[in-house]
Amino acid sequence: MTSATHAPSTPAHPTLNRPNLVSVGTVVWLSSELMFFAGLFAMYFTLRSTSGTMWAEETAKLNFPFALVNTIVLVASSFTCQMGVFAAERLEPRRTGGLLQFTRWGMTEWFSLTFVMGAFFVAGQTMEYAMLVSEHVSLSSNAYGSAFYMTTGFHGLHVLGGLIAFLFIIGRAFAAKKFGHFEATSAIVTSYYWHFVDVVWIGLFLVIYVLK
Repeated sequence: MTSATHAPSTPAHPTLNRPNLVSVGTVVWLSSELMFFAGLFAMYFTLRSTSGTMWAEETAKLNFPFALVNTIVLVASSFTCQMGVFAAERLEPRRTGGLLQFTRWGMTEWFSLTFVMGAFFVAGQTMEYAMLVSEHVSLSSNAYGSAFYMTTGFHGLHVLGGLIAFLFIIGRAFAAKKFGHFEATSAIVTSYYWHFVDVVWIGLFLVIYVLK
């Protein structure tokens, strides 16, 4: 009698959900960034606890509806970013249908839309800074100005870093001869950073604009 032996089948493509060194390293780095923003939150609350009257006067100058619209755009960009991740996991760098067929968009289309929304947020934040400066709220005006610009400014720099990362990922998708696991993993890791930036802003928005 002869017995047939079968070698275990291996998947044609490596799984994209398995943790790798790049993903783990990114999570560890984002943990350190979380501690950095925790320090900024602590600074903000400490200054507010010692300058209650000033905080009441200065927060009255904030344009809540304007900031709310800006926040909605940034939060919505997390959803478009995740749609791009889903396309990257399917190894679909570009759309397979018409431009208005959103269900057939690839990673580059979703990430491009995310980039536009992120750029809108940065532009809106710049306009808000200009309006506050006209109201005599600057980085060196008082404790509130220092706390406001340091917390929102550092976050804005992180958003700019995310926009640069999106351009890099989109450019590499066009430059790659074959979109594979390596390119998809880079897109997934970039989404980790973008979601982190969005979550931090939600906390800042609640603290600065809602809990006046």
